[in-house]
Amino acid sequence: MGGRRLHGRGALFDTDPAGLAPRLVGLRPHAHRSTSYEHPGELPLVVLSGARGLGKSAVLGELRDAYKGHTPVALIDCEHTEFAAPPSGRPAEAWSPVSQALLVIAEQLAEPVTGAGRIQFPRLMSGLVAVAAGGWGDADSERIRREVQRILLLNESGSWVTGFAGRWAGRVAAKVVAAATGTGPLLSAAVEATLESLSDGFAGRRHQRASSWYRDYPNAGDNPQRGLILLSGHFRADGTSREHAERHLVRALLADLTDAYTGVLPRMKRLGRPLVLIDNAQTDPGPGLVEAVLRDRSEGVADQVAFVAAVRGEGRPALRNAVRRALPEVARGSDWAPDPGSASSRALLVSLPPLSPDDTLHIVDAVCSDLQVPPQLPHATHRLTGGNPLGIALIAESAAQNLPDASSLGELLTADLRVHPEHDGRPAYLELLDRLVPPDRLDELTVLAAAHDHDSACALADALLPEDFGPADVRALQTRLVREGLPEVPGRFVGDPFVRTLLLLRLHHRDTDHGQWRKAHETLVDHYADPADDPVRYRLHHELALGGTESAVEYLRDTFATLPTSTWLKSLRFIASAPYFHAHDADGRDFTGRDDRRAAVALGLTDADHEPPEGVDSALHLRIRRLLYAVWQLTDPLALPDQTVSQRLRFELEQLSNLRPAGNALLWRASRDWPVDALAGRTLHIPDDEEGEA
Repeated sequence: MGGRRLHGRGALFDTDPAGLAPRLVGLRPHAHRSTSYEHPGELPLVVLSGARGLGKSAVLGELRDAYKGHTPVALIDCEHTEFAAPPSGRPAEAWSPVSQALLVIAEQLAEPVTGAGRIQFPRLMSGLVAVAAGGWGDADSERIRREVQRILLLNESGSWVTGFAGRWAGRVAAKVVAAATGTGPLLSAAVEATLESLSDGFAGRRHQRASSWYRDYPNAGDNPQRGLILLSGHFRADGTSREHAERHLVRALLADLTDAYTGVLPRMKRLGRPLVLIDNAQTDPGPGLVEAVLRDRSEGVADQVAFVAAVRGEGRPALRNAVRRALPEVARGSDWAPDPGSASSRALLVSLPPLSPDDTLHIVDAVCSDLQVPPQLPHATHRLTGGNPLGIALIAESAAQNLPDASSLGELLTADLRVHPEHDGRPAYLELLDRLVPPDRLDELTVLAAAHDHDSACALADALLPEDFGPADVRALQTRLVREGLPEVPGRFVGDPFVRTLLLLRLHHRDTDHGQWRKAHETLVDHYADPADDPVRYRLHHELALGGTESAVEYLRDTFATLPTSTWLKSLRFIASAPYFHAHDADGRDFTGRDDRRAAVALGLTDADHEPPEGVDSALHLRIRRLLYAVWQLTDPLALPDQTVSQRLRFELEQLSNLRPAGNALLWRASRDWPVDALAGRTLHIPDDEEGEA
């Protein structure tokens, strides 16, 4: 494909054979060359779904670049401030996110493309003038002129000249302003002036049809002026009445586009379908636009516009019966067919998968092409991010800016990253969190990321968050994370391991003495203090995060011969998954330097200085201690796996297998699997207990 390459997204953009986008648009990307339609009749409204950072916005941006200038294209971001509130001076009763979106979309679609001139939008223009006129009761003539000229330019056939309204638009604006500021009824006068100018200014049948289009508005009585007045009244009424009016405005946009592609001559000039791209469609005006299109299509109101929207998560009520596919499944065909009785089945929900380890390798190599990259960095980056495209891209950029001074992933995340050359840098993990979690809940999530379930989250909230953030808020926040596409994982309040790691990193660096970090983990140590609790490993996990290893070694040593081997291995893996952001001294305090002593302990270099407790098997004690540190280092998502430590891990597990005949097979298999898993950036696999335990 031409243009910039989006790794792992070929199912959308490939040309030979054609991916999903060219099959829907009917054009090859970055070329004015036609390709066969997959759906020549009714086509699906494609919705790209996934959590933050999976590249939905990047895909929409690439689609715009691939087709801009070749077919009409519009891209809006529903989270942009222009859709949040009316412009200064315009009352809310005469404005909505949907009406604003339709204006912005039409302005972009109107631009000339190869072989064809501007598209005109007389139906939409008339409807938007009627909506705007509903708010002109006490407006001055200059505000009316400013608002109406922008709308009227949707029907201008000439080129857009910055700062000047088109000739026709200027004349009509003067008439509308005069009518609106006259002595008669404001709304009807403005509508009448608009329709008269539309009929008088164009002789073609297309514009004559457009000027009479609103005669079919419900209860218009075959009178287009009455239809527009009713539409304006419904819009001002808000609620379901406004939704009804907005749906007709969406229909007006699509009818104007259909007109532009009707007739022998226009069809010969215009190749492919117009393309409308809606980013963050979970936010207004996204739901209104998407539901209006789906509902009309389900009721037989046809159009030939390729819509591609992007939403966070998948649990949207309007998409309840959407046909669902993973991206690789649509590479050669979508196998989409709507249910006649369901509007939402007109949507094709396509989930964007994470990138592969190979994609990660190629991205890091491309960004760091002139640098000596540590060989384990790409695989460690994939392990940390889970294939999150945004995470991979920003970590690669941090490496390009900070190697070789910062080499571990932890150092690359805490190093300053300059996203824009003209701006000062800030820590990479903060740049990532700005884009990966809800910004209004960043402080709460920073604390709750250490939790494992609702109860432990409530304990943290009680200790570290404001008094008004209670159990109901904890549940609401966890529900929100799931709704936004983050996975639910038993034992983790924040299910996505990459996001959780970034949040814990922010917790650790929130104050210079790491006070909140320590209080959070001390709170959870107390929360899991009851010896009767089955998950004693949770307490040990948080003690280890504070630098206390003695209890973990004692527990793993004393249960080695009694717990089922698979359970013992799971406990070891979980306890050693404790976050490690600084080296700790013998008293559990943080060092200020970058020293990581885990490898030295795992390799036995500190055995001589460590005195096992009296009355225990000192050889077993030291072996368990070395093993704990080895797993802790090798599974740390912020550290590069150490080949020497992985070899020691294999040796220690192999020796333990000789000490426990009943669990010999499981321990021996773990000694083979775990070092390979660790170096490959995979979760340590627990062998199935097929042989049983004595």
